[in-house]
Amino acid sequence: MSKLPNEAFRDTIGTIDDQGKRKFIFPKKPSGKFYDYRKWVSYFLLIILVANPFIKINGNQFMMFNVLERRFNIFGFPFWPQDFYIFVLFMIVGVVFVILFTVIFGRIFCGWICPQTIFLEMVFRRIEYWIEGDRGAQIRLNKQEWNAEKIKKKSIKWTLFLIISFAIANVFLAYIIGSDELIQMIEDGPATHLSTLIALSIFTAVFYFIFVWFREQVCIIACPYGRLQGVLLDNKSINVAYDFVRGEKEVGRAKFNKQEDRATTGKGDCIDCKQCVNVCPTGIDIRNGTQLECVNCTACIDECDVIMESVGLPKGLIRYASEDEIEKKEPFKFTARMKGYTAILAILVGILTGLLFLRTEVETVILRLPGQLFEHKGDNISNVFTYKIINKTNDDFNDIHFKLVGIKGTLKLVGNQHLKVGKQEMVAGTMFVEINQFILESDKTKLKIEVFDGDKKIETSTTSFLSPRSFD
Repeated sequence: MSKLPNEAFRDTIGTIDDQGKRKFIFPKKPSGKFYDYRKWVSYFLLIILVANPFIKINGNQFMMFNVLERRFNIFGFPFWPQDFYIFVLFMIVGVVFVILFTVIFGRIFCGWICPQTIFLEMVFRRIEYWIEGDRGAQIRLNKQEWNAEKIKKKSIKWTLFLIISFAIANVFLAYIIGSDELIQMIEDGPATHLSTLIALSIFTAVFYFIFVWFREQVCIIACPYGRLQGVLLDNKSINVAYDFVRGEKEVGRAKFNKQEDRATTGKGDCIDCKQCVNVCPTGIDIRNGTQLECVNCTACIDECDVIMESVGLPKGLIRYASEDEIEKKEPFKFTARMKGYTAILAILVGILTGLLFLRTEVETVILRLPGQLFEHKGDNISNVFTYKIINKTNDDFNDIHFKLVGIKGTLKLVGNQHLKVGKQEMVAGTMFVEINQFILESDKTKLKIEVFDGDKKIETSTTSFLSPRSFD
């Protein structure tokens, strides 16, 4: 069964030619209202992205994802392995937010917020336009022989790309190991941190490969987000969309002829100039409808508006709109599905906020030693406990000691009776608790143990004390 000609685009993607080989995209430089908005948003986000690892709140790095030590900072809140459930909840909230955003606004995240798009379109491509020129000049330069002009332009471009990739790799490393650690390594010199230098070189090579060669393939092939569109989008979702009702009308699209009245001929407002295709960074034809490759960058909107204005037709042939708005003239409605995702997001944010307020800056875990029950010591019963103190603050604790609360007994630490816990550090050890058997009312007594730094109480922990069932 043969396919309709206008359905042939479904057999391939915009970056693959008829022979199945990679087709490099040379998009025309965008210009217009939305592109100007995107530039300001992108530069603002770039500043945040670069500054995040170097901003400190209460001594904590604003954003850090130290996977190696399983320590994370989000908005200045430090998360240790014991706080992993809160970190996971943070991630779930982020995913639900992106899902809700996609259901309402489509893939706008990719075109406006995604770091891959921002770096590619607002940094690397702008350098490319500056050195090699616009679409036509780039195509000609790519086809011409390797003469002095081509070698010079390509060398300058690739050198700048390498420098920027190295800078991005350093920022990326600051997110992982911490900005203080990175600065210290730079001061020490690369010779003393060869393993870090190797990791930095690998990151640089990855970023260089992505922004020099792989480019839009990250969005099309590697990123799973585009594939979520099929289950998240519906006819109510707002996307960058071609108004096929107005663009095609009864006869369909046709080249512009200023001698005719398109309203009487039945021809659509689309003049088939293909500028929306030329300006697309993923090489698609938006007139074919919502597609996997579309990142909602709005370049086609700006370009189409310029063309429409030049031929005297109304703007908005390509615009932000839902399919129902275009086909049925229905205004946007907040659907039941959108309300459901909003409710889930509100509940998760509420739970997360509560957990953050209940979270302590010092965490103490006291547990009975596994495999040990109790021991008689004269009239006393002794239990062995392990303790772990986690200091999540940026202050040193120099005189840590424990006190029993609500019951008489003795508490002895194995080793030093007064501990020191540095900032962002953890200590662990063993201690004995002895209580007179005649004041124990049951075989399993709840103990409350307070933790002090000098005279300041910093934490209270509870545990169970085992004793015999009877005392004959």
